[in-house]
Amino acid sequence: MAAVVAAYEPWSAVARRRKRAAGRRPRQGEEPQAEPEADSEAVLRRLLEAEEDLRISDFCSSALETITECLRKQLEQLQSLTEALGRLHLGSSPGGSGEPLALSTSNVKCVCYGLGTFASCPTARIQLAFLLLFLEKCQIPRSHCWVYDPLFSQTEVSVLTSLGVTVLSENEEGKHSVQSQPTVFYMPHCGTALYNNLLWSNWSADALSRVVIIGNSFQGLEERLLARILQENYSYIAKILKGLEEFPLPQTPQYTDTFNDTSVHWFPLLKLEGLSEDLWASREEPDYQNCEDLEIIRKPTATQLE
Repeated sequence: MAAVVAAYEPWSAVARRRKRAAGRRPRQGEEPQAEPEADSEAVLRRLLEAEEDLRISDFCSSALETITECLRKQLEQLQSLTEALGRLHLGSSPGGSGEPLALSTSNVKCVCYGLGTFASCPTARIQLAFLLLFLEKCQIPRSHCWVYDPLFSQTEVSVLTSLGVTVLSENEEGKHSVQSQPTVFYMPHCGTALYNNLLWSNWSADALSRVVIIGNSFQGLEERLLARILQENYSYIAKILKGLEEFPLPQTPQYTDTFNDTSVHWFPLLKLEGLSEDLWASREEPDYQNCEDLEIIRKPTATQLE
């Protein structure tokens, strides 16, 4: 996936909710103790401190174990499928040995949305520190990680680039296709529409079997939203609830505000293949025109740019 650091295109924001929903991403100005943005060196120093605090915490070891277990299950699932195909086409495989493939995360990529202003926001900084620890734990190269948030300043772009991750120049609105590559989406406290868009853009059993989502609990969304609202406004979340497994991250007092309502979701192929054909046949692109509580920042339309 080609991506470069570039000047940001304008975004248009929708109306803010009156109440802060559980698991919602804090927006600009909502953090109770925002810090003034420092230079790159100071931001990196604060990030390192947050990373070291996280590394020795009980939360980190337990949360990383939850994530790696889900990723392991996904890779084992994909390996089993590859081996089955290999047995069918043994003569065309390199060497023709038919030996099992070694589980590896070297081809796994990570896409991160919605970190926020980590240069001045402690919560966002902890979430970024956890992302870096996750990449390290799972041995996913930082060069395989792409990040995006419209709130990033030039200082933050510089810091992220120095860390070895790539800052996307395009607002994808969550519509990122995995294109047959195992992908972890790290989306702490993002708006519900962003998750819905992500599912739509990967709406097939094959694609979703390669997806892991670290973000707001889908079970929590089902419990908080009226069934009618979930089905009308976020239909892809509603349709996939029976096709996934969800594991909540541990809750500790130290990081309650940072990772509340956060779960790891993965999609077992057997569950996906058990869903009805009619469910997969419906692939209409989400339209949020009648959604009052939309939590997403959209790309400007042609009319808005005139």
